[in-house]
Amino acid sequence: MTEISPPRPEVTLGVASAGRRVAPTIRQVAALAGVSRATASRAINGGHLVSPQARAAVEAAVAELGFTPNPVARSLATRRTGSVALVLPEPNTRVLTDPFFASTINGMARALEHTDLQLVLLIARQDGWSTRTVRYLTTGHVDGAVVASHHRDDRLNRELVESGLPCVFIGRPLDVPATARYVDTDNDHAAQLATEHLIGLGRTRIGTIAGPADMSAAIDRLSGWRAAMGAAGLAQDAVELADFTVEGGGAAMARLIEAHPDLDAVFVASDLMASGAVGELSDRGVRVPEDVAVFGFDDLGVATTTTPALSTMGQPIEDMATRAGQILHALLAGEEVEEISVMFPARLVLRESA
Repeated sequence: MTEISPPRPEVTLGVASAGRRVAPTIRQVAALAGVSRATASRAINGGHLVSPQARAAVEAAVAELGFTPNPVARSLATRRTGSVALVLPEPNTRVLTDPFFASTINGMARALEHTDLQLVLLIARQDGWSTRTVRYLTTGHVDGAVVASHHRDDRLNRELVESGLPCVFIGRPLDVPATARYVDTDNDHAAQLATEHLIGLGRTRIGTIAGPADMSAAIDRLSGWRAAMGAAGLAQDAVELADFTVEGGGAAMARLIEAHPDLDAVFVASDLMASGAVGELSDRGVRVPEDVAVFGFDDLGVATTTTPALSTMGQPIEDMATRAGQILHALLAGEEVEEISVMFPARLVLRESA
């Protein structure tokens, strides 16, 4: 006996007055699939309470008709925007000149390139930035956020975690609940390795140019320098703070060499600051590394443009940002993410400056 299949519903696609084919509607998808409009909408938007048979019928109808979901309608149905934010709480000038941020953006873009998520970039370090940024992030404009660069007074970090918005930090955030997820380099150990290298060269009067005292990376790198100096029984008084910029590093080096003219090495908490320090030493007729060895941190490009080229601790910023984006994507997909922190090792990169 021959089985006779029920007739498929007829679906007529409209034609615009100029002869162009009108885009198919959700109603036509539902009619072709033989389901209600509500069921078709739930199936298209990934909702629950849709049988496998109905979902398959809707997917076939979507493919046959060439239906493209309306993004506004999809957002209303799923309460999702399809966007995530990369938040850079620093002045525009620093974001545009520091290779750390270029690598961060590249890493996030790489994490999202095979997803349906759109990346929104927020540069937010002006007066009133924290309140406005928190309001934007927590009122339905994005589905989650990755935040890079942290200062102790940033209310943003704490309020984001407390709001329940899925978020991941690049770098260890300060003064936030212990549940905050972050990706970081082991800055303390890396700085200790760098300082031990200088000690191994026979340098005994080693200073440091640390970053801002309200940033976790600067705090941890200063801690690592102190640990190495203390273990070797060397003085820890030659310390200057700067702002992770070339100009700041140069000014800090000037203060350091004037206060401690017997310095024979300096560990600098970023390559940008180290390049400023090398320039300042050169202007004073101090030879690098013969008179003062200089060791940086980052290895993001500027280390190879100084004269001499910088020895430095390389940290995989782009890989760290990619991992942060992947964790955020997993959280948004409802996956179990057990790890709270992911630590990347830094590597010793030796060149001519130390």
